[in-house]
Amino acid sequence: MAASKSMDWYGNYSSVTTFILLGLSDEKELQLLLFPVFLATYLVTLIWNLSLILLIRMDTHLHTPMYFFLSFLSFIDICFATSISPRMLSDFLKKEKTISFIACATQYFVVAWMALTECCLLAAMAYDRYVAIGHPLQYSAIMAPGLCWKMVAGAYMCGLISSFTQTFPCFHLSYCGPNIIQHFFCDVPQIISLSCSNPFISRMTVLLVATFVGLGSFIFILLSYGFIVASTLKISSGKSSAKAFSTCGSHLAAVTLYYGTALSVYLFPKSDQSMKQNKVLSVFYSILIPLLNPLIYSLRNKEIKAALKRLRKRTTDMSQFD
Repeated sequence: MAASKSMDWYGNYSSVTTFILLGLSDEKELQLLLFPVFLATYLVTLIWNLSLILLIRMDTHLHTPMYFFLSFLSFIDICFATSISPRMLSDFLKKEKTISFIACATQYFVVAWMALTECCLLAAMAYDRYVAIGHPLQYSAIMAPGLCWKMVAGAYMCGLISSFTQTFPCFHLSYCGPNIIQHFFCDVPQIISLSCSNPFISRMTVLLVATFVGLGSFIFILLSYGFIVASTLKISSGKSSAKAFSTCGSHLAAVTLYYGTALSVYLFPKSDQSMKQNKVLSVFYSILIPLLNPLIYSLRNKEIKAALKRLRKRTTDMSQFD
C-alpha cells in the first residue's frame, strides 16, 4: 500500500492509492488449477454470446423484439464478464494482487453499469412477453422498432446514471488505512467498509439505487408475469395456453438465476463464513450467468435451431457454389 498522503482523483485526501484483492483463494496450487477453468469459461462466454449476436443479426427470421433484446443481453454479458474475468485471471498468476484506486473505481463502475442495465433489460423483455401474450393482434404495432430502441437506450442510460450515482460517493470517501478487499473484484460493500470517513451517504445511495432500479425492475417483472398468467387463463384452449406460457420459460429461468444469486449476495447480513459463500455466489452471477444465458435461450428454442440450420445450409450452398 502506498502510504504517502495524496489527493485522490475526486479531490479528497487519501493515503490509499492501491487496493489488494484477496481473490477466490490464497492457496497458490488452487489458483493455478482455477486459472484454466476460468479461462475456458471466459472464452466460451465470449464465443457463445458473440455467436448469438451474429446469428440474430444475420437471420431475418430473428429480427423480432424478443431477439432484439436478447442480442443486447448477450452484449451486456460480454461486457460484464470482461470487466471481471481478465483481471481475475491475471491475479491467479500474481503474487501481489494489487489494483490502483482509479482502476478499482473504473471496474466497479462498469460492473454496476452492466448489472443495473441487465435488470432494466430483463424488465423490458418481460414487458415484451406480456404484450406478445396479452395483446397478440396489436403486438407488432405496440412493439415497433422505435419503441424497442428507446427501451434499450433507456435501460443503458438508467444503468449508466445509476452506476455513476453509486460509484461517485463511494470513491469520494477518504481511505487512509486498510486497503485489503475480501473479494476477487472491486465491490462497493467491501470497499465502503475500508473508508475512514463517514460512509452513511454512500451506503444510503447504494441502497436507494438498488431499491429503485434493482428491486423496482424485479417488481415490474413480477407484475408483467401476473398479467401474463391472467391473459393465459383467458385462453380457452389448454394447449394454446401452455404454448403461450412456454415462450416465457427461458426468460423466467434467466430472471430466477440472476436475481436469486444477486439477492443472496447483497440482501443478507455478512459474516466471515458468509463472505466465503458470497464469493462463490458472486462467481455464479458474474462469471457463470453470462455463460449460461445464451444456453438458456438457445437449447430448447426452435427458432434458434431453425436459424442455425438455415445458416448451415447457406454455408454449404456457398461452398458448393465455390
